[in-house]
Amino acid sequence: MNASILRFLSAVAIIAVTLPTSADADAPAGQYVVTAGGTGNGTVYDTKSKLTWQQTVSSTTYTWADAKTHCAGVGASLGGTGWRLPTIKELVTIVDLSRATTPMIDPNAFPGTPPSASFWSSSPAAGSPSLAWYVNFGGRAYGSANSSYITNAVNVRCVR
Repeated sequence: MNASILRFLSAVAIIAVTLPTSADADAPAGQYVVTAGGTGNGTVYDTKSKLTWQQTVSSTTYTWADAKTHCAGVGASLGGTGWRLPTIKELVTIVDLSRATTPMIDPNAFPGTPPSASFWSSSPAAGSPSLAWYVNFGGRAYGSANSSYITNAVNVRCVR
């Protein structure tokens, strides 16, 4: 194994050892600002990333194309304009790896997130037009990014 890979694996091991595992931790105080919106749906402003997130999860799951259309139209219920499906880089910013239980997201800022929920990103998988990236906030791959067929129905959390 080359030295770069060994250094990377050592860093991952150190991080894994230092993460709390006995109790759930939430985001640092002040990172998320929750506001009421439109028809009772709240929004969550992330002071770190400067993104505003849809707080609640729709009971409907969507194909990738329908997810993009859905997010473009949520302004009527959430208020404001510019709502869209997040990129994979944006979506992983709300993963909370310090949590010992699923879902791997702050439950105070994002209540009601199903324990095994995955959420679409707007990022296509390179080299395969039939795949796009999503983040799994629970299940077997806690907080991980994976790709899925764009025809699969997955949860959506919109951002602006």
